[in-house]
Amino acid sequence: MSEGLGCLYGVGLGPGDPELVTVKAARLLGAADVIAYHSARHGRSIARSVALPYLRGDQVEEALIYPVTTETTDHPGGYQGALDDFYADCAVRLAAHLDAGRDVVVLCEGDPLFYGSYMHMHKRLAHRYPTEVVPGVTSVSGAAAVLGRPLVERDETLTVLPGTLPADVLAERLAAADSAAVLKLGRTFEKVRAAFAEAGRLDDAWYVERATTGKQRIEPLADVDPESVPYFSLALLPSPLTPFSAKAAADREEQAGDERRGEVVVVGLGPAGRPWLTPEAQDALARADELIGYGPYLDRVPPNPRQRRHPTDNRVEAERAAHALGLAAAGSRVAVVSSGDPGVFAMASAVLEVASEPRFADVEVRVLPGLTAAQAVASRAGAPLGHDFCVLSLSDLLKPWEVVADRITAAARADLVLAIYNPASRSRTWQVAAMRDLLLEHRSPRTPVVIGRDVGGPQESVRVVELADLDPAAIDMRCLLIVGSSTTRLTERGGRPVVYTPRRYPA
Repeated sequence: MSEGLGCLYGVGLGPGDPELVTVKAARLLGAADVIAYHSARHGRSIARSVALPYLRGDQVEEALIYPVTTETTDHPGGYQGALDDFYADCAVRLAAHLDAGRDVVVLCEGDPLFYGSYMHMHKRLAHRYPTEVVPGVTSVSGAAAVLGRPLVERDETLTVLPGTLPADVLAERLAAADSAAVLKLGRTFEKVRAAFAEAGRLDDAWYVERATTGKQRIEPLADVDPESVPYFSLALLPSPLTPFSAKAAADREEQAGDERRGEVVVVGLGPAGRPWLTPEAQDALARADELIGYGPYLDRVPPNPRQRRHPTDNRVEAERAAHALGLAAAGSRVAVVSSGDPGVFAMASAVLEVASEPRFADVEVRVLPGLTAAQAVASRAGAPLGHDFCVLSLSDLLKPWEVVADRITAAARADLVLAIYNPASRSRTWQVAAMRDLLLEHRSPRTPVVIGRDVGGPQESVRVVELADLDPAAIDMRCLLIVGSSTTRLTERGGRPVVYTPRRYPA
C-alpha cells in the first residue's frame, strides 16, 4: 500500500448505551478526520447518536443514506441492484478521503462484522487501504445482559438467525437449537413468532427491543404487539439450563450450598508477599470461606468482606487445626495459612495430626506447597543447596536439645549443607553458639555461612560470614542460616558475594 493514504476503521459501538463503547473505539472517534454512518432516508442515525459523546464536533461527516429500506424501487436491478449501486457510490466517496490521507471511521451499531452495514465498505475498500476493524458488543450479548439470562452454558450451542429466512426454515432450526437469537424483526415479526410457536419454543422465548438504551423493552415474545416492533429488536431463546425466576435460581443455589462438602486446605504463602505465592495457593485463598492462621501470616492475605478471618497466637497449632476442621465439618471451605511451605516446620503436620481423630474422619484435607525460606535465602545467595543438604530446627520447644545436638553432629560428619530454621528467639539465644561449636569440630572455620533475614520483605538482608565468625548476637527468629559443606564455594560476582555448592562431589 502507498504511503500517505488514510486508514479505514470499522468501529463497533455496541448495542446502544454509549458507556458500552470500548476505550479504543472512543479514542478513534475523537481522533478521526471523517465520520461516516448509514441511515434511512429520514437521515437519523442510531450509530451517530451513540458515538456523539465522543466526537469532536469539527469533523467531516459523511451521511450514507440508503436509497431504499423496505419499500419498492424502480431501479432496473431491483432492490438488490439499488443497494449495490449505493454501496459502490459510498465506497467512492470514502475512497476520496482515504486517497487524500484522511482517516475515516465508519460507525456501526453492535459489531461491524456481525450483520453490520460496515462490511459492505470493508469488502470494497479493505484491499486498497490500511484497514482496522474494532469489535463491539453485539445486540445478542446486550439482550442477554439486560434479560439477565445466559446465552449458553456447558456444551450448549447458540444459533443466530435472521428473521428474513422462510418460516419453515426458521421453525426447523429453532426446534433443533439449544439457544437462539433471531435478528432483523420489524416487518418479519409475525412470521418469526409463528416459527417459534411451530417449533414448540414460544413459551420460552423473549422479546428485547433497543437493549441497554433508555427505550429498552423486554417482554415474553408471545405477548408482543406486532405493530409496535421496530427493526432494532430481537427474539431470544436463552439457555434452558438457567431458570428465569430469581427465586428458582436462589433455591438452586441454596440446594447446591447444602450439598457442598467443606474442606481444609493448608496453604503455603511462601516467605513474603504475593510475588512468592503460587497460582494454586492464590486460587485456594480466593475460594475460601474462612481463613485461619498465625496473625502476622494472615495479615499477608488481602481482606475480603465475604470471608471470615480467625487470627491466632503462634503457639496454639493443635487448637487452630481443630478449629479449622470443625468449620470444614460444618460445610465451610477453610484455608489454613502457613508461612513458607506448610509441610516444613509448619501447619500441615499439625492439621493432619488432629485430622486423624475419628471425629474428623470425613473432612477432606489438602496441602498446597509453598516456596520455603531455605529456598528463598539460597536463591538470594546463589546456590548453596546445589548438593545434598538437610533441614534442621534449632528450637527445643518440641524436642530435647540433646536430639538437636546429635543431628547437628551427624549432619556435620556426613558433610551435608545445613539449612537452619528457628535459630534464636527472645528467650532462646544460646543455641546458635552451641551449634557453631559443634560444627567446628567437623568443619573448616572458613566454611561460608549465609545469614538471610526477612527475605522478600521490606527489611531483607543477606550476609555471608565464615563459620568461625558467626556471631549469635546478630541472629534472631526472622533469620535463616545456611551452613556450607566442605565443597561449598564463596566467590564474588558484580561486587557481591555468591555462594554455591557444586553438584559433583570429589572422589
